[in-house]
Amino acid sequence: MKAIGLMSGTSLDGVDVALIETDGETIEAFGPGNDFSYDTVEGHLLREALASAVGIANRTDRSGVLSVAEIMVTQKHIACVKAFASIRGLNLSEIDVIGFHGQTVVHKPEKGLTIQIGDGRGMAESLGIPVVYDFRAADVEEGGQGAPFAPIYHRALALRAKLPLPAVFVNIGGISNISYIPEGGEEDMIAFDAGPGNCLIDDWTLRHTGKPYDEDAKLALSGKVNGDVLQKLLHDPFLTQPVPKSLDRLSFKLKEVEGLSPADGAATLTAFTVACIAASRHFLPERAKTWIICGGGAHNPYIMAGLRRVLGAGDPAPLIQTADEAGFSTNFMEAQAFAFLAVRRLKGLPASFPKTTGASRPVVGGIIAEPGSAKG
Repeated sequence: MKAIGLMSGTSLDGVDVALIETDGETIEAFGPGNDFSYDTVEGHLLREALASAVGIANRTDRSGVLSVAEIMVTQKHIACVKAFASIRGLNLSEIDVIGFHGQTVVHKPEKGLTIQIGDGRGMAESLGIPVVYDFRAADVEEGGQGAPFAPIYHRALALRAKLPLPAVFVNIGGISNISYIPEGGEEDMIAFDAGPGNCLIDDWTLRHTGKPYDEDAKLALSGKVNGDVLQKLLHDPFLTQPVPKSLDRLSFKLKEVEGLSPADGAATLTAFTVACIAASRHFLPERAKTWIICGGGAHNPYIMAGLRRVLGAGDPAPLIQTADEAGFSTNFMEAQAFAFLAVRRLKGLPASFPKTTGASRPVVGGIIAEPGSAKG
C-alpha cells in the first residue's frame, strides 16, 4: 500500500511529510519526503496552545485558543499534503491512506491523558483519502505511556537492512526516544523516552538569540559546559524511573540554567541531551551492537560528537551511524513511521506493546476516518 505519514513534533518547527510503500510488516519501498515550516504566526499559536492546555483534564476539551490551533494544524497539514503531491508529481488518488499524528499539546499518561490536536475526519473529507489519526489514546487507555510509537517501524528498518542486533534507534526530536531492537520478536522490543532532545536547547536558543534552534550547534560550541548545573540536571528523578516511560515536552524546565551566558547555557543543555541518551544504556538488557541516530539532533555536530565518544567506548566498539549513513532517512523517519502505523491500523496490527509503552497488551492504535465520514 502507498501511505503518506505526517509528523509535527514537540520541536514545533513544522510538518514532515513522507511516502512509503508497505504492507504494515515490511517496507517495500521508500518514497520521497518534504518538510514544511510553520511561519511565525503559526508557531506562536502553537506555543499559545501548549500554554493554554496545561490545566486540561478532558481529552475532548478544545476551549479557547486550542480550537483555533486545531483548525490551523488541520489546514496546515492538508496544505502540506497538497504541496507535497505537487512538488513530487504524485496523484493523491493513488494514495491508500494517510497517517496523521497531529500536534501533541498534553501528554500526561500517569493521569490517563494524551491530546494530539488535529481533525482527522476533516482531513479525510478534504483530501478524499482515508486518514488514521489519534494514535496514542488507545495505548494510554490500556495503561501505557502512549509513546514511543516508532519501535515497530525501527524493527522493520533493522530487519530490512540486516543490521547487527541488538540495535538501538535514538530519535532526537524535541524529546529523545530509545528503541531497542533485539534478535527476538516484536514483543521483545523495549522503548522509552530517554530525556529532553532538542526542546530545551531550542527554547534557550529562541529566548537568547531569537532563532528557533541552534544551527550547527554554533552557540553551544562557543560556550563551556557548567559541570555543577549539568549534575543538577542529571539528578532529575525521571532519569532513574523504570522503563517504559515517556515525557511531556514541558516536563523539564530551563530554571537550572538561568544565570548562565547564552553560550554556556546552550553547551550545558546540549551536554545534558547527550548524557540522557548515554544513561539510557542502563535500561537495556544487552549491549547494543548498532546505534542509529535519527531526528533533528542527528544534524547537531555537538550531539553527534558526544554520542560517538560515549557510546563508542568498549571492545568491540558498536557501529554508530546517523540514519542517513545507514541508508535510512534522518529527517523523515518519524513521518515514515506514522505512514507505516496507518497501514498497520488498517490491517488490525498492533502499534505498541507492553515492553515499548507499558500497555497491558499489544494495542492497535488510531482511529480510521473514511472520506464522507465527517458528514452528518
